[in-house]
Order: sequence, then C-alpha cells, then structure tokens
Amino acid sequence: MKKNNPKLIITLFSIFVGVLLASQMKLNVELLTPVTVKSILDTKKEIVSVRNEIGELEKIALQKEAKLETLESINTGDANIIDILVADVNDNMNRAGYTKLKGPGIEIIMYDNLGDYTGLNFNDYIIHDVDIMNIINDLRVAGAEAISINDQRIIATSEIKCGGPIIRVNGKSIGTPFVINVIGDPQMLMAAVSAPGTYGDTLMKIYGIGLQPYIKDQVDVPGYSGPFQFNYAKPMEEGE
Repeated sequence: MKKNNPKLIITLFSIFVGVLLASQMKLNVELLTPVTVKSILDTKKEIVSVRNEIGELEKIALQKEAKLETLESINTGDANIIDILVADVNDNMNRAGYTKLKGPGIEIIMYDNLGDYTGLNFNDYIIHDVDIMNIINDLRVAGAEAISINDQRIIATSEIKCGGPIIRVNGKSIGTPFVINVIGDPQMLMAAVSAPGTYGDTLMKIYGIGLQPYIKDQVDVPGYSGPFQFNYAKPMEEGE
C-alpha cells in the first residue's frame, strides 16, 4: 500500500487556504482611495461652501421670521408702516452696496513682480483682471460680506477689465498697488487667499506676484457711487 506524499498534501492545503483567504479579502475589504493634498484642499473648499450656504439659509429664515413679526405688529397697530418701509429701504441699500460699511476683516495689498523674473513671460509677472477676479471669487466663497478695490465697491454688476498697465473697475482706472478691503470672518478670509494650494498662494510662489494680506479689527468699505439700472431685465409678475 502506497503512503501519501506529505509534501503534496501540504502544497494542496496551502493552495486551498490561499484561495479561501483571497476570496474573503475580495468580498470584505473596501477599496481605499489615496489621500492627496489636493483632495484635502478640495474637501475643505466644499465644507466652507456648504457652511456658507447653511449660513445664508439661516439668515433667510431669520429674515422671514422678522417680516412675519413685522406684519403681525402692523396688524395689531403696534408698528408704524412708514418706519418699516424706511428700514426696508435701508436694508436693501446695504445689500445692494450703496452704503458705507465697516467691520472686521482683512486688507490685501497686491502688486506686480518687482524682483527677478528671468525665464518668465512678460505677462506672467504683472497682475491681470483674471487674477483679481479669482481672488475676489475665493473671498466670496469664504463668506466676504463687502469688498472694495482701491475704494471702488464691488457689487453684482461691477466689471473688472485689463487696460494695459492698469485695471478698470466700475469704469474707473486704477493701478498698482491694488488695495482690496474685505469685511467678513478674518481667519476664513485669510485662509482663502494664503493657504497652500489657493490661487493667491500660486501667484506668490510661482509667479512672484506681491500679495500681502493683513487681519484688521475694522475695515472700512465705501458704498457704490456709480449708476445702476436695468436696460433689458424686467421683474416677473407673480405667478409667471
């Protein structure tokens, strides 16, 4: 009677156990995605954006509650309708950017690359309109409540356009240094323009553009003083 070969038995058993373990791992182990600096920064931006959206919704809810209380006061005769309308006009003027505002925030000083720009294209070491617009967009995402550039208030219809060595804002020509005043959470605003991977950080480290943000206890932002009118847009009637 032939004896069983122990090596063969061990080999077959090892293969069986290996196949069994591989099957279990395939069924139970989740696919892990590598974490990169870019993914972390993108996630942070998404979190900030969601928080800002929640904050805006909470503000809208408070405004609706305040309006409801106002209507109830009018109904009971406890409130003066003229005072309420004046307060509403003032609130809309603030939101439209027509009034001066003050509050905590940051001041940003931007200027062209004044150092060694060997190897760079001429256009790479000067500030363009797109640079200003990207910085403003990052500030808005970070919760900026009011922004001005060289005393020009930025509103919804403000144009920012290159004009050679200058930039035109609200139809006014301004040159470097560009001084951007922003009202909002100072820490959030600071991170929006100087944290690693932000547009501001890229301007400084890659192109040598001057960008110096400073936290300030009080920032003054002027009101918009230019004309404002709709030539084509018209309000929709209720129910349209």
